[in-house]
Amino acid sequence: QVQLVESGGGLVQPGGSLRLSCAASGFTFSKYLMRWYRQARGKERDLVAVISSAGDTTSYPDSVKGRFVISRDNAKNTVYLQMNSLKPEDTAVYYCNAIIGWSVYWGQGTQVTVSS
Repeated sequence: QVQLVESGGGLVQPGGSLRLSCAASGFTFSKYLMRWYRQARGKERDLVAVISSAGDTTSYPDSVKGRFVISRDNAKNTVYLQMNSLKPEDTAVYYCNAIIGWSVYWGQGTQVTVSS
């Protein structure tokens, strides 16, 4: 069965950095586009990064462009989100996502809190 397991969240001061990881299993990881989303308390879940199956194309919303970098290691079935220059408004639960056929899969999420 498909599993997505995020890790790497935590508490960081404004201006700091964190790297999130999402370990995937149960499907041919290298064939699928992967996404990172985030959901702040009381708000909708928003897309923050997308990466192509080969890792050669990425996309970001303006809110994180220039600060976040998505990458992947297809040999390790893992997608990463490097987050730099973090702001308090980046505080949220971060989820990785895969769409396989008609099914949408989510990890359990990892909490990122940006606060002094």
